[in-house]
Amino acid sequence: MIDLGRLRALHAVAQYGSVNRAAEVLGYTPSAVSQQLTKLERETRTTLIERQGRGIVLTDAARQLASTAARILELVEDAELTLEEQRGQAIGTLKIAAFPTAARGLLPQALARLIDENPGLDVRVTETDPLDAVAAVSRGEIHVAVVHDWQNTPLGLPEGLSRVKLGSDPADVLVPATHRLAGKESVRAEDLVGERWICQPVGSICHEWLVRTMRRAGVEPEIAYSVAEYQTQLAMLARGIGIGLLPRLGRGTLPDGVVVVPLQPAPSRRLYAVWRTTTSRRPAIAVTLSTLESAWPDRDTA
Repeated sequence: MIDLGRLRALHAVAQYGSVNRAAEVLGYTPSAVSQQLTKLERETRTTLIERQGRGIVLTDAARQLASTAARILELVEDAELTLEEQRGQAIGTLKIAAFPTAARGLLPQALARLIDENPGLDVRVTETDPLDAVAAVSRGEIHVAVVHDWQNTPLGLPEGLSRVKLGSDPADVLVPATHRLAGKESVRAEDLVGERWICQPVGSICHEWLVRTMRRAGVEPEIAYSVAEYQTQLAMLARGIGIGLLPRLGRGTLPDGVVVVPLQPAPSRRLYAVWRTTTSRRPAIAVTLSTLESAWPDRDTA
């Protein structure tokens, strides 16, 4: 009989393209994954891997077996969901992903409630960008992801995923107190021509939103400082460096020397919880979604 754990290792290697990446996803060491593949070769009396440089490639037989393994693992997951549904209790491992400001401004209160009210739930958290989080949910690596998008930069969901809106998070233009716009009641995109922006790196939703918003007003933003973490952006602003546009969730108190100048029209990002539709009947998913929704009014917002 073929060992299910070894099939899972083979499926992961086929899905992610390398032993190291498969080990990272499965929570094993690379050597442990390699050992599982070697044992699977002995069990099936079939060559499954071939050396290629420093890495390995799967044989045709391995790819066929990996395809069968995918169907088997789907059946196992369905059986596990059915049993958990029958128990009616939120139990087992629950993996949550969230982008940094949601992890700071929303998750602490939600997690405290989730863990306190569901002692049989083993909650794990990963901080990651929304685009990566959605991909991880789609692959089954993450059970629930807290993500965001903007009106003009919608976040597409692959087939098989569901989402529920948690709320909206306003954003403000922030400038050093000595800046020429610091005393303004509000500004428009046209007022920001020639400014040197601090913004998230290329490829992030916030970066794309800023570029699209400014271009729609006929302004090409000069992004001089590519900084992922908002707290680092605030530290730079406090020293009189650049301008930024920061959402309020998880932003905390502004440091001395940084002031808010509202942007008109007022921008706001939308926050969602995302999960695989097939897992909707799992009690752990339902209670997590409910807890996130109920925690939204108590979020840490500027």
